[in-house]
Amino acid sequence: MAAEDITVGRLLLAEYERLKEEQKSRIGFRDNLLYVTLAAVVSVLIGTVQTGHTTLLLALPVASCVLGWTYLVNDEKISAIGRYVRTDLGPRLSALAGEQDSLFGWETAHRQDRRRSQRKTIQCAIDLTVFAVAPTTTLAIYWSSGSLTTLPMAVSCMECAAVITLAFQIVIHVDTGA
Repeated sequence: MAAEDITVGRLLLAEYERLKEEQKSRIGFRDNLLYVTLAAVVSVLIGTVQTGHTTLLLALPVASCVLGWTYLVNDEKISAIGRYVRTDLGPRLSALAGEQDSLFGWETAHRQDRRRSQRKTIQCAIDLTVFAVAPTTTLAIYWSSGSLTTLPMAVSCMECAAVITLAFQIVIHVDTGA
């Protein structure tokens, strides 16, 4: 490619394409984390029932926090890419093209759906159920099992704090706005 073929517009379009590829990849990865977490829940429950060792329940909060944090980080990056395209990249490309309106209408149009807030709230409830309620329930089952010893009890308290922290982060990162 010759130097005269490199323009700001082409560079910005190339950036847009790469960002959309990254966003698509992160969406697929993020969504699969829900299934992996559900598989972890089932695996821990089956293992606990089959062995009768309630301390196995302590594996779920750790797994849920790691997977939940990874889910949250990817979700935030997906949103950040969209925000960057809407507020920075789109307007710069529009200005180069001499357009008044953003060239990437979908980046804002899908956020103006009147049910967006409702969907985001429901998704938050699902995320909290998978990443916070399920591990908290296993902690409650462990605590009520009667087989508490010092180290596992200390671990379970730290796990509870981690799950609460994750739940708080999930809630504060909900983007219900347009």
